Amino acid sequence: MHVSLATSAGRAGRPNEDFVGAVPGAVVLLDGAGIPGAESLCFHGVAWYTRRLGGALLGHLSRDDGQDLTAVLATAIGETAAEHGDTCDIGDPRSPQATVAVVRAYRGRLDYLLLADSFLILDPAHGGPQVITDDREVTARRDCSTPLDGIAPGTVEYDRIRDSCAEALRARRNQVGGYWIAKDDPRAAREAVTGSRSLADLNGAVLLSNGASRIVSPYGLTDWPGVLELLAADGPSGVIRRVRQAESDGLGAAAAQVPDDATVGYCTHLP
Repeated sequence: MHVSLATSAGRAGRPNEDFVGAVPGAVVLLDGAGIPGAESLCFHGVAWYTRRLGGALLGHLSRDDGQDLTAVLATAIGETAAEHGDTCDIGDPRSPQATVAVVRAYRGRLDYLLLADSFLILDPAHGGPQVITDDREVTARRDCSTPLDGIAPGTVEYDRIRDSCAEALRARRNQVGGYWIAKDDPRAAREAVTGSRSLADLNGAVLLSNGASRIVSPYGLTDWPGVLELLAADGPSGVIRRVRQAESDGLGAAAAQVPDDATVGYCTHLP
């Protein structure tokens, strides 16, 4: 399997809280969640968390033993939690956490796992791309933001309600009926979106962090087939360049104009 990787910090002078890495036959991509105030709960920080969790995942995947991906993720979450559970308040909802996306080629199959809102594009030998994501956080965020409808941004009332919405969203994290993300509880791995496809049916696979997926939404610079075409022509760095240009041009809503860490893992020549 040929793997091309690219990652870019959203803003100069701040650590890249994404992580991407590969071992023979497997790729891991994480998008760290930088919750305001997390530094007082965990002095290590979000970037540390994604690197530790990503490294643990790659270590287990390098064994190439075909272990169930949810079990691999659960073990890695537990190991990472143990590394800072004695020094940091990892049980607080604002402590470091990350989305997880994994693909692994094993015995003629491509296994995949997604936890929270990163993206996987499968490029089938016949037909259009299959786009897979875990959209439960997006759904929860939309539901929790309903009280903001009709409230003018920039007002005291808007700020008060927005803070209340953020608290409501945090309360749904890693809860039944809410959404799931890698944090301190290995049981979250059981809730991941998983699947498997025959390698013979695929030309390739792509992992994108939320920041890189902006090229499709909200920027609308291309569609998912267009992402595959851009990757074939310019590689992962080409996708990120387009995203950075859109941010610079001020496309999309105000929230989307704030540069985000962007990461792409592009897999071709599947075994």
